Amino acid sequence: MSMAPDKATPVYGEPTWAIARLFPTQGHWSEQEYLDLQGNRLVEFADGFIEVLPMPTMSHQEIMLFLYEVLKGFVATRHLGKVLVAALPMRLRTGKYREPDVLFMKVEHAHRMQEQFWDGADLVMEVLSEDRRHDLETKRAEYAEAGIPEYWIVDPAMRRITVLALEGDVYATVGEFVPGQVAESRLLPGFVVDVAQALAPALVD
Repeated sequence: MSMAPDKATPVYGEPTWAIARLFPTQGHWSEQEYLDLQGNRLVEFADGFIEVLPMPTMSHQEIMLFLYEVLKGFVATRHLGKVLVAALPMRLRTGKYREPDVLFMKVEHAHRMQEQFWDGADLVMEVLSEDRRHDLETKRAEYAEAGIPEYWIVDPAMRRITVLALEGDVYATVGEFVPGQVAESRLLPGFVVDVAQALAPALVD
């Protein structure tokens, strides 16, 4: 008489079910459970659901860090606020968190910066990856709804940086900048980014 396999015995090639069962099922995560989640992946949270993002490539990281360093240098010398990079959760509203590649908060909004997450931001930057629609459409709508004044979309594949500024409850395009130009901020007068330098890691064929 055969016996059913012992479910507690690990089976080669199967998912690690015992670990999976330690966490809530999709649709049932709380904000605190999301914030307490530790791991080596970028993870966002939307109304009880966990969204695991693709790991950034080397060129993605290089572009992100270039933007961070340029923005931080501009902000720090003028004592304008704080600049950070992913993976820092940013709460858009109750039940919705995103992790922008680069985010900036004005010094007068320092009360919105908490240890585990920020309540919104004044400027965010996203370097597009394989899930282009997520940044081009989903996050554009979400960041506008959250009232984030400026959103930079950095597109290595199309070789351009699009700067969006909030007008009312939707974003208007400040400019679409390509190599040979500098991308300019409306929120931070005088802050510019050389597009060719920013995208240099992705411009190598």
